[in-house]
Order: sequence, then structure tokens, then C-alpha cells
Amino acid sequence: MALALRLLLLLGAAALPGGRSRLHSRRVMDTVVSEPGPGLPWYKRVVYVDDEVNYVYTSEMQKVKPGLVWMVQNKDLEFWNEMTWWGQRFQKWYNVSLNTLSQLYNQSEGFHIIQTIFGCDLREDNVIQGFYQDSYDGRDFLTFDKETMTWVAADIGAQITKRRWEAEVVDNQRWKRFMEEACINRLRIALEYGKETLQRKVRPTARVSDRSSHDGLTTLSCKVSGFYPRDITVTWLKNGESRQQETYSEGILPSGDGTYQTWVTMEIDPKIKAHYSCHVEHESLVEPLSVSWEPNNNLFPVLAGVITAVFLIGVIIGVVIWKKKRLGRKGDGYAVAQENDQGSSGSDLSATA
Repeated sequence: MALALRLLLLLGAAALPGGRSRLHSRRVMDTVVSEPGPGLPWYKRVVYVDDEVNYVYTSEMQKVKPGLVWMVQNKDLEFWNEMTWWGQRFQKWYNVSLNTLSQLYNQSEGFHIIQTIFGCDLREDNVIQGFYQDSYDGRDFLTFDKETMTWVAADIGAQITKRRWEAEVVDNQRWKRFMEEACINRLRIALEYGKETLQRKVRPTARVSDRSSHDGLTTLSCKVSGFYPRDITVTWLKNGESRQQETYSEGILPSGDGTYQTWVTMEIDPKIKAHYSCHVEHESLVEPLSVSWEPNNNLFPVLAGVITAVFLIGVIIGVVIWKKKRLGRKGDGYAVAQENDQGSSGSDLSATA
């Protein structure tokens, strides 16, 4: 549950209704493990702007590694040194936290992991959101409520930390200011530097298909791809009415070229006559995109191919027969020509033939 929630926060908010108000985000994700290994440092911090990696800090590197060209071009060494300082400071803090949690849950050995994600969201209508949430060994631990500046504990063990952290009033005020001011300011700066990438709009394309399912049912599939930004709404309509409760989504995934793709499926009874269409809403579209599904629409290309193949075979057979007949006529004429050109010897050849 906790890991799934972190993945959702990391990739951005769920699809917005209509995709009309774009959401931009800044995410700081910290991961701490008790037993590091190859490719798994003891401490790792990854900072994201939208879905782009801003920078990475690890306990092995002991410094920040920038991930965005336009951030490197616009930020000087002082900024990156400051981010390195924050990474080193949190690294020390997590070292203490890992020992505290192992004692809190009476754990002396084994693999343990702390995951923390915090940051802010900014919508185009200037609505600001901030959050902090962490987990221990894959389970929710503490969540920060910035409005009340209190901590929400997920279990009895977290209650002890909750009481201790809520006593630090100044620290809680700093967290609130960070979410509402510092984090938002850094996000706005990044959006300005990377506006050609982060604020672009790419129109989606949609394709519908079907396949046989169980018990005589048919599964309709709508694949939507090539869109940016990530927020999108895709639904199946039956006779113009949304069937969102009956649909299944594969989630929104990167396409590998800087855009996104998603699939939405729905099972139907083909015996029930109805009009089905895939309805797509995205901020790059002036009007929603609608692609209709026609029963047995996948058979038309097959039938067309069969008819074309039969036609071609008929043409080929006709050409072969015609050539054979033509060659036969040419053979007869050739014998006569030999007779006329060669006199008696030609006459002998013709007689022999």
C-alpha cells in the first residue's frame, strides 16, 4: 500500500477530469537501506521536476549529480553545492532514524528500508499543495498535515515519533513554509528554465481493437499514445454514456520518447446491439477525441486481403494461359518462316514437324 502510494505520488497525480488544469510537481524521494549492495547505496535522494530527474545524490558519490541540461545551464556551482549540503545533512539524519526505528520495533538484524517522499504541486490555476509521507519496511509510518502542522501516525510504533515531532513546533513551521514557499519557488524556477520541455503540449492518438474473451464476451481495447503532459482522461462510452465503472485501465506509462501512453479496456456482450466509442480528453485537444468501435471491424482487412489474393491468383493464372497460347501460335509461325527462308531444307523441317 505504502509503496504503491509513493509510486503514484512520484509519477504525478491521477488523471484529471477533462485534463484541463495541468499539474506541475516537485518531488524529493529519499531511500535508506540497512544493508547496501551493488546498485543499492545506503542512502539515495532523487529530486524530480514533473517526471524529469532534476538531480541525484547518493552516499557513495557524496555529492549531487545534475540530471537536467537546462538546470545545469542556468544554475551555478553555489546552487549545486547547497543541494549537496542538504543531501549530506539528511544522510546523517537518516542514519540516526534507521537505528531508532530498529529499536522501536525491536529488530536487531535483517534488511530494513525507509522511504520518504515530500514536495509540492502547483496547478495552472495557482492552487498549491504540499505533502510529506514516509514508510518503514513498506508500511506507512507518518504523514504530515501542513494545515494543522500535526503528524498522522499509521501504527502504534509511529505514535512515539509523532509525539516527539509534534513537540518540535519550530520544525513543523519550517516544513509548512518549505511546502508552500521554498518548494513552490524552486518549482516555478525550474518550469521557467525548462518550459520548452515541461510546458509543451503533444496531441494523443487513439486506436480501438477487440478480441474474444470468455463466455462469448468481447474485450474492447482503446490504446492512447504519444501525448504530453501526463494528465489525461480516457473512457469508454456506450450509446454516448460513460461506462467508467465497467472499464479497466493499465495506468499511464512512459512511451520512451518523452510522451506517454495508456490502455483502457471493457468487456461487452456482442449480442447486445449498442454503439461503443473511446472518449479522450487532454489539454492539447481543442475538442475531445472520439474513436468508434464497429463490430467485426477487424474482419474487414482480412476479407479485403483474401479477396485481393484471390483476384491476383486469377490474374496470374489468366496471364499464364494467355502466354501459353501465344507461344503456341509463335511456334507455328516460326516453322513456316524457316521453310520460306531455307528452301527445301526448310520444307523438310516443316514436314518433320
